[in-house]
Amino acid sequence: MDKTTFESLFRDEFKGLCFFAFQYTKDYDTAREITQEAFINLWEKRESIDLSKQVKTYLSTAVRNKCLNWLRDNKKFNKEILDIEELLSNKSYIQPDRLVEAEIRDIIKKAIEDLPEKCREIFVLNRQDNMKYQEIAIQLDISVKTVESQMSKALQHMREQLAEFLK
Repeated sequence: MDKTTFESLFRDEFKGLCFFAFQYTKDYDTAREITQEAFINLWEKRESIDLSKQVKTYLSTAVRNKCLNWLRDNKKFNKEILDIEELLSNKSYIQPDRLVEAEIRDIIKKAIEDLPEKCREIFVLNRQDNMKYQEIAIQLDISVKTVESQMSKALQHMREQLAEFLK
C-alpha cells in the first residue's frame, strides 16, 4: 500500500469509522483517537497485511476491538447496558458476513434453549418481549429479586456461550 492509496482510504473511511467507534465509546474524542490508532497500525503493518482481503474489514475489526479494550480497561460501562444483545444488534459499519451472522444466531438460539425453563422464560420476556423486571414479576407471580437473580444467571450463561464472539 502506497502513501496515496492510504491517504485516499483515510479520507474515505475515517468519518464512518469514528461514528462506528462512537457507538461503543459514547465519547467523540475517544472514538477519534481509537480510529486514528487503527489507521496508524494499518500504516505500520502495511507490509505484512494481506491486501487481497478487504482493508475496510480489517479497519472496522481493529476499531471494534480497540473500543472493546478501551471499555474494558476504563470500566466505562454498566454490564447490564453493555450486554450481548447490544453488541450483536449494533448497526455495524460494514455489512456482516451472512454465514457468520447465521452461525451467531444459531449459537444464541441454542444458548437460550439451554437455559433452565424458568430462567429462559424470564430472559425471553425481558430481552425479546422488552418487559421490565417488575412486569415480569407480576406476570409470573414471583418477586422482582427472583427476576433479577434469574436474569443475572441467564446473562452469565449467555456471556459464557458467546465468549469467543465477545473478545
